[in-house]
Amino acid sequence: MADWVRPIRAGWVVRGAVPGPDVDEFADPEQVTAALAARGGGEGTLLAAQHPHRTPEAIARGLDIAAALPEARAAFSRLRATHYRGVTDVVAPYRVDGFDGTALGVLCVVDPSAVGADGVRRVRHTEEVYPDVVAERAAMLSGLGCASSAAMLVPSTAGTELTDFVAELCADLGNPAVSTVDSQGRVHQLWLLGPGYRQKELLAVTGARSLLVADGNHRVAAARLAGEGSLLALVTNGPRLRIGPIHRVLRGTGFGAGELARRWRAVGLDVTASASAEPPEHPGEVVVLAGGEALRVRLSPPELALASGLALAPPSASRSAVPVIDHAVVEGLMIERALGVDPAGPSLRPLAGQQSAPPDVDAVLLLAPVPFSDVLAVHAAGERMPRKATYFTPKPRSGLLLADISH
Repeated sequence: MADWVRPIRAGWVVRGAVPGPDVDEFADPEQVTAALAARGGGEGTLLAAQHPHRTPEAIARGLDIAAALPEARAAFSRLRATHYRGVTDVVAPYRVDGFDGTALGVLCVVDPSAVGADGVRRVRHTEEVYPDVVAERAAMLSGLGCASSAAMLVPSTAGTELTDFVAELCADLGNPAVSTVDSQGRVHQLWLLGPGYRQKELLAVTGARSLLVADGNHRVAAARLAGEGSLLALVTNGPRLRIGPIHRVLRGTGFGAGELARRWRAVGLDVTASASAEPPEHPGEVVVLAGGEALRVRLSPPELALASGLALAPPSASRSAVPVIDHAVVEGLMIERALGVDPAGPSLRPLAGQQSAPPDVDAVLLLAPVPFSDVLAVHAAGERMPRKATYFTPKPRSGLLLADISH
């Protein structure tokens, strides 16, 4: 058994429904704050326990994370007492089926800082992160000592061993300990597997390969920053994982469609009116919706991106070459260079493909999904994807299984 992949020594499995709204619906702080202020979203919910400094009461009192942590600890204690039952030394075979794919895997604890015999970390980031988000999540992890949302990790090399093993286990274990349907109609099922030879076999298969972060780069970085040796994770290899698009929202700049087009053309981009307001199907161009108009921007060839100061390597037939990722060109050339806007600042935010843009935006930049082959090529070259460039689905549902990570 790999010692960097472990059972959940102490945890809690939900009895019935996770209290409150589906926490996985909310992608940014504004959405969380609005949901907590809505009827049924605040006191006594998992969302409020995860974001204690964003409740109406905390905002009214001016509480930051540190000041709100005592209430968060008390809220988690109440939730565990009323909605959960305790479990020890378990791993959780897991299945999720939905319109956006199927995943079979195992919920367990992973050491995010483990290093293999080759000196390379076992858990490898696939994307850059927002430092402020990492710092906030690290403070919560350190203060709570309890994880309620799992990162999603995938083996770095192909193989069906994990999928086949979990499928066999799920069939043998009978009825799941938890079966629920999320707000998007996905069916989540979770089984509990205690100590024994089958648990050891499952953990050995799970830890046989290094793992890439498919979802949860900020959770992994926060666990490392907090010095936690325990990360709650779903390790899965499909069988039907999908990568959806993550777009960009531009707000607070005052730029309309005409000014955006002028500035992008000034840096050498090909900008035309678009008859379609749908996202592009393939990388290499962006559809921009601004003030009722639609623009199509053909992203620069690699040589123009390089001339513009972007640290991007042109693609080639070699597997070791780093492909140009659209999100890097959008942030580096279209946003930072052409508009003078900090892509890490508040004026540019990610928008997952299935979510609606806020009403008060200057523009929505629609991008194509990144091919998985590009993700692997970036990883093989020892690089990382731009922040919020990939949206792997289907994801595990938060709150079904909590893990004590304080020891």
